[in-house]
Amino acid sequence: MEQLPTMNLDELKKTVSDGKYMLFFSADWCPDCSFIKPAMPEIEAEYPDYKFIAVDRDQNIDLAADLAIFGIPSFVAFENGEEIGRYVNKDRKTKKQVEEFIDSL
Repeated sequence: MEQLPTMNLDELKKTVSDGKYMLFFSADWCPDCSFIKPAMPEIEAEYPDYKFIAVDRDQNIDLAADLAIFGIPSFVAFENGEEIGRYVNKDRKTKKQVEEFIDSL
């Protein structure tokens, strides 16, 4: 999974302007993020129409605030620059819950 460099909201909108993207917000210190991280390669493989991008919440704290990401791990989906869905809260997420979120888009 590609790691998003530090950027602002305008730069992100350019990055996700063409195609389908799934942003995965997490942080190294977050135990619930560590819980879902081992499942991410499998989830990524199951949804090849999305480009998955890991976003370190701490390195992109302003971007997270601009996107109202106040809990991690969280997922935000974009298609051609427009947000099409989000699974944003502070709760632990299972592989099945993440798959159900993506399937609902």
